[in-house]
Amino acid sequence: MSKLTLSFACWDYDRIQALTNGSVQVDGIDLNWLNMPVEETFWRMMRHQEFDVAELSLSSYLVAKDRGFPNFTAIPVFMSRFFRHSGIYINTNSGITKPEDLKGKRVGIPEYQLTACLWIRGILQHDFGVHPSDMNWYIGGQETAGRVEKIKLDLPWNINIRQIDDNQTLNEMLESGEIDAFIAPRAPSCFLEGSPNVQRLFPDFPVVEKEYFRRTGIFPIMHVVAIKDEILEKHPWVAQNLYKAFEEAKQKVYEGFKQTAALKVTLPWFASEWENTRELMGEDFWPYGLEKNRKTLEAAVTYSYEQGIIKNQLKVEDLFAKSTLEKYTL
Repeated sequence: MSKLTLSFACWDYDRIQALTNGSVQVDGIDLNWLNMPVEETFWRMMRHQEFDVAELSLSSYLVAKDRGFPNFTAIPVFMSRFFRHSGIYINTNSGITKPEDLKGKRVGIPEYQLTACLWIRGILQHDFGVHPSDMNWYIGGQETAGRVEKIKLDLPWNINIRQIDDNQTLNEMLESGEIDAFIAPRAPSCFLEGSPNVQRLFPDFPVVEKEYFRRTGIFPIMHVVAIKDEILEKHPWVAQNLYKAFEEAKQKVYEGFKQTAALKVTLPWFASEWENTRELMGEDFWPYGLEKNRKTLEAAVTYSYEQGIIKNQLKVEDLFAKSTLEKYTL
């Protein structure tokens, strides 16, 4: 019998390489992999539901589940995770030297609902007492003018947001000082090019982020894998079979890290970094599944609810295909 062919939109991660090169097969499924930047995947999935299976912003997915549309369901596979203290950039002339200095400042973000921005606002509020209402938000294109929210939001009355002009970019505004700070998943080009006017709020972000993990046990989740509900209604077995294959592909990455005869990753001291990560975060430091990620997921839901992005305090058990919440054992 022929296999079920499903389109799969996702960036080129090492953790899916075994699926894309065929060394791991999904039982009963042929994946038509579409490699594209994450922003494009999110836009096309949220606005037009173009793909059968897709990498998706966790924040956008929470909005979809909260509203009941678009209709897709995630499996607890987390394509992207990222400690986000490194994602806060400041103009060096703004007078900002610590998180509390962001109060009253002009802060640029590409979109309010971006998962990275969700996490950063939550960290600023819970760890440093800086509430989202304490800042003046400027939204628009980071490097290209004209970006708008992919999802229309109904935010609390005390959140001050303005759309930047169609001929402006947040990158240029940060470097010139028209905004005081910038929060985003992607580093602005002015920072990458070494502008003396821009630096990170936390220059020692690895130290800060490791302390954050030791204290909270949270490794922020950025992206889930979502499946169209119409697929799951016709073929409910798809969720579990995909989950198993993604887990197997990730395990192959771990196995590759153990090889010391030659460097598999193009970093001179990768072996040391891998050993240090395991010491801090454990053997399975990029876990899939609900229970190993419950605290992180509950924090994301809480932040989204507190920030007015979602209107209901969702239960994390309701976020994922039910079949992926149990494991078959002999």
